[in-house]
Amino acid sequence: MLEQRNLILAIVLSMAVLFGFEHFFGSKAPPPTQQTAETSAGAPSVAAPGAAPGAAPGTAPSAPGGATVPTAPGATAEQVATETRAQALAADTDRVTINTPSLNGSIRLKGGRIDDLTLVTYHETTDPTSPEITLLSPTGAPHPYYAEFGWVTGDKSVKVPDANTVWTASSKTLTDKAPVTLTWDNGQGLKFTRRISIDAHYMFTIEQMVENTWDTPRTLFPYGLIKRDGEPKTVNFYILHEGPLGVFDGTLKEEKYSAVKDDGEIKYTTEGGGWLGITDKYWLTALAMDQTMPSNARFLYAPKGTEDGYQTDYTSSKPYDVSPGSMVQVTNRFFAGAKEVDLLDAYTDNLGITNFDLAIDFGWFYFLTKPFFLALQFLHGILGNMGLAILAFTVFLKALFFPLANKSYRSMSKMKLLQPEMKKLQERFKDDRQRLNTEMMALYKKEKVNPLAGCLPIVIQIPVFFALYKVLFVSIEMRHAPFYGWIKDLSAPDPTNIFTLFGLIPWDPPSMLMIGIWPVIMGITMFLQQKLNPAPADPTQAKIMMFLPLIFTFMLGHFAAGLVIYWSWNNTLSITQQWIIMRRMGAKP
Repeated sequence: MLEQRNLILAIVLSMAVLFGFEHFFGSKAPPPTQQTAETSAGAPSVAAPGAAPGAAPGTAPSAPGGATVPTAPGATAEQVATETRAQALAADTDRVTINTPSLNGSIRLKGGRIDDLTLVTYHETTDPTSPEITLLSPTGAPHPYYAEFGWVTGDKSVKVPDANTVWTASSKTLTDKAPVTLTWDNGQGLKFTRRISIDAHYMFTIEQMVENTWDTPRTLFPYGLIKRDGEPKTVNFYILHEGPLGVFDGTLKEEKYSAVKDDGEIKYTTEGGGWLGITDKYWLTALAMDQTMPSNARFLYAPKGTEDGYQTDYTSSKPYDVSPGSMVQVTNRFFAGAKEVDLLDAYTDNLGITNFDLAIDFGWFYFLTKPFFLALQFLHGILGNMGLAILAFTVFLKALFFPLANKSYRSMSKMKLLQPEMKKLQERFKDDRQRLNTEMMALYKKEKVNPLAGCLPIVIQIPVFFALYKVLFVSIEMRHAPFYGWIKDLSAPDPTNIFTLFGLIPWDPPSMLMIGIWPVIMGITMFLQQKLNPAPADPTQAKIMMFLPLIFTFMLGHFAAGLVIYWSWNNTLSITQQWIIMRRMGAKP
């Protein structure tokens, strides 16, 4: 029948949207995992931002003033073969220790490079004694990933700090209360000073000064770069962007690793304001240039030897002229840490970093996902549990859509009351499908029933479902957030498995049979809700409807537990609402 076909169509469309939306509209980028260290010890510098179009990696065409942005030398073949991260750090003891409430690590004085960071408050598993998340690692370690700052000049006779420059530090420890000053004299009348400070979270402030004590003017360009070595492995998950990204003059730009590799160099300019970096699912490294400084920026494929490498960098497009007896200064910032929504918003408000919250991939439903997150965060602050916040938020959504849902359920109740009349028409006109449809439409009109109204709750739920799914998937606040009982991480699938009797049977089933308790609860609630609706007269349609709860049980079995809990709770509330309405209208539930 028409109304049943519409209902089935709505459900099938929801399934298609569920898996098709990510493919066609989501950000497609591979999440970096383990990487291989560089093998060449002296690779040539690569083109600076603003270099001539078509410049290949490894060349150095003219930038503003003829300056080029360097990439640091990689690990030797011996280092690649033998060094762990700990060994790479132990072999380079000339470092400034970083010790803050949020970060542990160090700064390498040779090159002045920030290349050693772990996140104090985030661990690899839900066990608080598990290792801290490692974000940055030095060259020679299995995961080279670092940030570097400095000056470049078109005058090759002028010495500027590079990867081999050994800086003198004012202190051996950098804390959120005590900054560190690095100094170096080039022996040609230029004194370079770099003051590094950090807040209690993840933001470094780098103040670079150059004093000219010589009798010759110099022209310099400040730069910053983030380098990640090796080819990141891909999981090809379509609803999340991981890789190079940035905001230039208020516009977000995201590029896949594969696109950067294919193009070699992707360039942007900004008149002032913006940032760029590399993002993972939960972690971010980002350079925030002077928000008043016009800059050239780029995403670069920077291989060394046979190893892949990716770099994001910027240079000022405005020259800094250092006349004799004068000093110039530039302030830049470097973020390295967790993508916490409140923190990124605070950096936008307090430091003026444009649209910094766009580092979190809230996607096309941004207008829903971020408000949903803020609502869940507010409820979490009241209830103390993110799972309870999801339940409370679902109640709020049901109340918000109550008028529309109430109208829909009343229409479905009327449809159920019309079942006897509809069966009579089916028997009477079983050999004349066109006449049957005409008579049924006349019956709907007479009884003031809208056969499409029953689809509305499902259709309305689709964008809400995706928005909440996005929040649960991309928000670090959901990571390792517990519920009750066996749910220790709302962002991960239900860890139980009915096919092993919850661990009693020593069997490792295939992934499609990893179905936990909450997905089963969701399937049962979907089945019960289906039973409240008018049954399809067509046997084929009835069988399809009968199997849908089972199909969804297996589909959602591998989704985040928080999403499955939401779906189950939403179904339960819908069943209650629909049951009450049907009783009041005299339809037998």
